[in-house]
Amino acid sequence: MILDADSCYRALTTHDARFDGRFFVGVSSTRIYCRPVCTVRTPRRENCHFFPSAAAAEVEGYRPCLRCRPELAPGNASVDATARLAQTAVDLIEGGALEEGSLEDLAARIGVTSRHLRRVFLAEFGVAPVEFAQTQRLLLAKHLLTDTALPVTEIALASGFQSLRRFNALFKARYRMAPSRLRRDAAPDALPDALKFELAYRPPYAFDAMLGFLRDRAIDNVERVTAQAYWRTLAIEHRGATHAGWIEVGRAARKPALTIAVSASLAHVVPFVLSRTKQAFDLSCDPAEIASRLGALADDPPGLRVPGAFDGFELAVRAIVGQQISVRAARTLLGRIVRVLGTPLAAAPGGTPAMLFPRAANVAACAPEQIQRLGMTSSRARTIIALATAVVGGDVDLGPGGNVEATIARLTAIPGIGTWTAHYIAMRALRWPDAFLANDRIVLKAMKETRPARALAQSAAWRPWRAYAVMHLWRGVS
Repeated sequence: MILDADSCYRALTTHDARFDGRFFVGVSSTRIYCRPVCTVRTPRRENCHFFPSAAAAEVEGYRPCLRCRPELAPGNASVDATARLAQTAVDLIEGGALEEGSLEDLAARIGVTSRHLRRVFLAEFGVAPVEFAQTQRLLLAKHLLTDTALPVTEIALASGFQSLRRFNALFKARYRMAPSRLRRDAAPDALPDALKFELAYRPPYAFDAMLGFLRDRAIDNVERVTAQAYWRTLAIEHRGATHAGWIEVGRAARKPALTIAVSASLAHVVPFVLSRTKQAFDLSCDPAEIASRLGALADDPPGLRVPGAFDGFELAVRAIVGQQISVRAARTLLGRIVRVLGTPLAAAPGGTPAMLFPRAANVAACAPEQIQRLGMTSSRARTIIALATAVVGGDVDLGPGGNVEATIARLTAIPGIGTWTAHYIAMRALRWPDAFLANDRIVLKAMKETRPARALAQSAAWRPWRAYAVMHLWRGVS
């Protein structure tokens, strides 16, 4: 992001939430850096230095504000291609890519060289990827220290540090305080049933529309949607172990943020839970940037987001099952798949039934007849098993940040997966903002078109935010 100091200072003086996460301000008189929405007294202009990321501010010796808490700022989505590449790397870093692999592995997953990734990252965020990852670990640890009762040792490990000693040393060196200073109260002897967090977004956010979309497609025993919140089960594999539990997502009452309740059973993988929630609820979205391209289409409702996915394989199975049938019929079939192949969750709140969506390995081990008996055609059963086999074998990467073109090509090479299904998966699982479903019946109806080629040509005016156009077109017809 190119920072214009005068524009940044104007945004700071008005506490404009549209710029939250787009830049940070370091105050030379206090050596503290803040979000532009911080409510402290506005510093003098000559004392303000503006940075494109929290990491860039910390590298210059600033420590995070304890009031506005920079770790709660939304992500930095952008229309620019190089910025999108950098943001993709951020999403993967938040998902633990540098914990489980090297920078070269991360660059290869995105489809660039590590040298190019360093160059793009430096231009966008002012620091190298490794320095950015280190700041993210510290900010996450600060978040956990402030908002949870996790022991400090577990916080260090959950934040990606290999040892408590390294964590304490870096925390004191960077923030000039001991980690224990951030404890509001003495930690209780046992963890609560749920850990509570907040994740900020840039307003407006059509949260009711998001809940409506998820409610229509909720899978029995895996998801529940009320008028105010979304609840689901979740399993995350990390360092050879599977951590299973549940999360609940609602809207904060007095600030542009979502509230996240995470079951204690997921305490050791909180970074990955929060990263997936950001992606599933599209919290890095900049509604103003998108509305400037979509025009009047973005007005109803303002702030409409593209729902992502907590698990790419689950989303792909949803897409395949939903081919050429109603949303309600697809829900019924998916519920049967979960009941037969899913795993019961022991720690469901309220005594209600809860299941984990089947893992790809479990589905890949099935015979087509097993899937077919659940109410699907033999060809669709074979497609689901072929997809699961490709995911288990590493031939298809359904996580955010994967190579979109290569993934679409591999998906469409699987018999039974066509263009619509592959692009739908790219839109939601791969978080591709320019996905466009040109042959979708509802999209064509909303555009008053009968030929997909003409709809595709018209959609060029909405690039690179055509996935958001699809959401508005769907809503306009429904």
